[in-house]
Amino acid sequence: MRALSSFRSRLPFKLYPSASIESNKKIRNIMSASDESPCFSRPRMVAKKVHGKLSHDGDGAVVRRAIGRGDLRSLDPFLMLDEFSVSPPAGFPDHPHRGFETVTYMLQGGITHQDFSGHKGTIHTGDVQWMTAGRGIVHSEMPAGEGVQNGLQLWINLSSRDKMIEPRYQEIPSEEIKRAETDGVEVRIIAGESMGVRSPVYTRTPTMFLDFTLKPRAQIHQSIPETWNAFVYTIEGEGVFGTVNSSAVSAHNVLVLSLGDGLSAWNRSSKQLRFVLIAGQPLNEPVVQYGPFVMNSQAEIDQTIEDYQLCKNGFENAKYWRSQSQ
Repeated sequence: MRALSSFRSRLPFKLYPSASIESNKKIRNIMSASDESPCFSRPRMVAKKVHGKLSHDGDGAVVRRAIGRGDLRSLDPFLMLDEFSVSPPAGFPDHPHRGFETVTYMLQGGITHQDFSGHKGTIHTGDVQWMTAGRGIVHSEMPAGEGVQNGLQLWINLSSRDKMIEPRYQEIPSEEIKRAETDGVEVRIIAGESMGVRSPVYTRTPTMFLDFTLKPRAQIHQSIPETWNAFVYTIEGEGVFGTVNSSAVSAHNVLVLSLGDGLSAWNRSSKQLRFVLIAGQPLNEPVVQYGPFVMNSQAEIDQTIEDYQLCKNGFENAKYWRSQSQ
């Protein structure tokens, strides 16, 4: 009884006698609506936090690598997440890929892409390029204007059956990205579904990619497939994730989430909060990576290096091609 009394004294509201059961329910509902996530049987919590460290990549580009480094090598099926900042003449000149997909999401400015099959285009603020490298691509990614061009690039692994498929592109202009809004929360649905709105983007490796903006005091409760791996990357402001009593997390951090069926997030600050929530179905396959080549065995990596050096088996066009930036 002493323990029960102590428990009651710590409650943030009073429990009244049975005659006031309806009142108790109303109070609990108000509490749930404001602070809890009653729709989730297994709410996701923050299992690990990794700060994106500044480093250099490409030719003079500055990146914050949050996934794909020593303390967070990968998160199946995700191989890398960079927030990049690049100004002319820096950039990412001609380089190859095989065995995975790259998703480039522009936060500010533009990037011009060229590849050895003649594909060329520029994505601007809010645009997305979803590139399936498959059996092989050689391309360049260079700033499209003066000043700082800023964005995110995510690498998503492909299953063994898809690693040698033909390359393909999905390029989605900002105005065609699905959006939804409610109670101070706006979401851009790059892949997957939120607030009953689904993106038309095809994800060969099943993936969710959501860009949330929360006004001060707003909150969001987002469902996630229970067995998928998921993480948050904070872009702007400070947010509280998982439980309402968690410490606020500032910009440029990856939060690896525990398994569960949904994530809750709150903006307790007086400024806007922006973050991406990314989740994917694990492949549960061996990963052998050599720079921009990602396969399932060392023998496949050795073959890929030979294919690239000899310009064969998907790299035929690399023999004479150079981008206009070279």
